[in-house]
Amino acid sequence: MSAIANPIVKLDQIYKSFGANQVLKGVSFEVGKGEMIAIIGASGSGKSTALRCIDRLETIDSGSIEVCDIRVDDPQVDLHRLRQEVGIVFQSYNLFPHLTVQENIMLALRHVKRQPRAEALRVSLAALEQVGLGDKAAAYPEQLSGGQQQRVAIARSLAMAPKVMLFDEVTSALDPQLTGEVLRVMEDLAAGGMTMLLVTHEMAFAKRVADRIIYMHQGKVWEVGPGEMLDAPQTAELRAFLNNGL
Repeated sequence: MSAIANPIVKLDQIYKSFGANQVLKGVSFEVGKGEMIAIIGASGSGKSTALRCIDRLETIDSGSIEVCDIRVDDPQVDLHRLRQEVGIVFQSYNLFPHLTVQENIMLALRHVKRQPRAEALRVSLAALEQVGLGDKAAAYPEQLSGGQQQRVAIARSLAMAPKVMLFDEVTSALDPQLTGEVLRVMEDLAAGGMTMLLVTHEMAFAKRVADRIIYMHQGKVWEVGPGEMLDAPQTAELRAFLNNGL
């Protein structure tokens, strides 16, 4: 893979095991500022683990990770600073049911960023507008569809103004219509220049929107290329994966 000038995310020879199970076996890739990278692969290929290592939700066994000039694998890493630069959205929305949508978003703004209430109100509403939910600020999570809850989770990350956004199979629990809602928000973010890495099973979306696709297989980066690589895979493994999935 050709080197990227001043990558905002850089993984170099990442190894990670859970007990005797080696999940990542020398994973290396770089992401340029403003790039949208889709990571695809079968279950157990290491996709989500690689993503979680970038945000230091998992510690690596060896190798190095740099994100926004922060050395993530440093035992003394400033996690507070890292989490301000990197937002992550999961399959489960993790919203507090007893708080309104806007209060859910304001929580980190008030307690992590120490924003005054008026500022947090303004920022949280702007984030909700960005995901098309400005009219739901006073609603509670249970009053929203799954797609709307996932968009709130995205807004909560956006409100922190991260430089990099990570999405871990955020649509896998949603039906096709709700999936479309969430993917449109992510497409808008990509068009706006947000640096994004997403683990996804949505091949058509990855092909259409991603600048590059990383196919992982058995804990390794197996094949990398633009969306068109899904039409003409170079390896038998990617061909088999696409045939099984379609």
